[in-house]
Amino acid sequence: MKKYIIIMLLLTATIILNAELTQRGFVRTHFGTLIEDGEYAIMQNTFDWRLDYGKGDISLFVNPVFNYSGLNKNLDISLRQAYFDIFFDNFDLRIGKQQIIWGKADGVFITDVISPRNLSEFILPEFEEIRIGTNAVKLNYYLGNATLEAVWIPTFQPTIMPEQTSIWMPEIEIPNIPSTIEPIIEVDNKLSESEAALKYSFLGSAIDFELMTAYMWDDNPAMHIYPTMNPETGQPSLLTIIPEYHRLPLIGASFGKSVLGAVIRGEAAYYFDKNLSSEDLSVNGIKVKDYANYLIGYDHNWFGVNVSMQFIQEYIIDYEDDIKNDEFQSTTTFLASKTFINETLELSLFSYYGINDNDALLRPKLSYDLSDGFNVLFGTDIFIGDEGSFGQYDKNDMIYLKVRFDF
Repeated sequence: MKKYIIIMLLLTATIILNAELTQRGFVRTHFGTLIEDGEYAIMQNTFDWRLDYGKGDISLFVNPVFNYSGLNKNLDISLRQAYFDIFFDNFDLRIGKQQIIWGKADGVFITDVISPRNLSEFILPEFEEIRIGTNAVKLNYYLGNATLEAVWIPTFQPTIMPEQTSIWMPEIEIPNIPSTIEPIIEVDNKLSESEAALKYSFLGSAIDFELMTAYMWDDNPAMHIYPTMNPETGQPSLLTIIPEYHRLPLIGASFGKSVLGAVIRGEAAYYFDKNLSSEDLSVNGIKVKDYANYLIGYDHNWFGVNVSMQFIQEYIIDYEDDIKNDEFQSTTTFLASKTFINETLELSLFSYYGINDNDALLRPKLSYDLSDGFNVLFGTDIFIGDEGSFGQYDKNDMIYLKVRFDF
């Protein structure tokens, strides 16, 4: 009820202040069917409404989203973003619920971790819909071709995970010992638990780059395991699992450079004190390690076909064999797209390949603009493999249709 009241107050304030009010958005119908049994996995109608009000050096942006699911007959009303922009001579200030986008990567998150994620439908929605708006104060200070961006997030927002009954609930390795899962230990809403981030970006004719650092929380909880020992056998007879969030500071950088008509991109982040799952119960199933996450990307147009390739790798520093993650986790992505009929028809393929687990996700799409603002998209999501980030969803192969009108 509280979020509905906030939406109505914001919309009412926008209408009352109506002097230079503009609105845009889209209406979309989305059907998705599992290939294996023909069962509907998605039956969704969306109204995404974006309201801009500007007066002098102050503007207001409000983005309510109405989602109706035909599967569970549920109408969900949410605020994706709602913020004020205040403009000064050399800097801008943005206050409110907002999405903060960092980095150069396509389809993966390396330094783009300031806004938390909604993974209730895995990584299949548009990234604009995966990112969760977070309450923040953001300051951009302009220094010629450079920008200094400072972010303060007063309250913690974790990742939104799929429901237990969802087909997108990730596989969880359950110990062959009776277990109980306790309620998650929440992060307190107080000043000392807030998050802060800083980014320096430079846009030049030869190269553009970013340097960033953040003192943040890991949006995903670590599963601490506390064994109860059987005095007769000396072995665990019961495991008590307590999920808990931990700090995860980072430093990172990214760059982009044109080379012989192509664009070379790079991005890297170094994370401190990541709580990793371990088989060693003497440390409650957790080992704390630093790890690095990095990417190199290549973009070019070959004979009218836009081609993009990326190599991504995670590396755990000071690795130990009882850690459940691999020391190196490597993934590649590939994108090819081409337009036809005066750019009204687009055929594209985006794919992920997990090298460690030999699994993949293939996402071919065909998009056609019937008229100005009216688009029809047909696509498939094909999961390949038996395990891994993508192979675990091998039975979730899907065909889908999206009909969208932008206004």
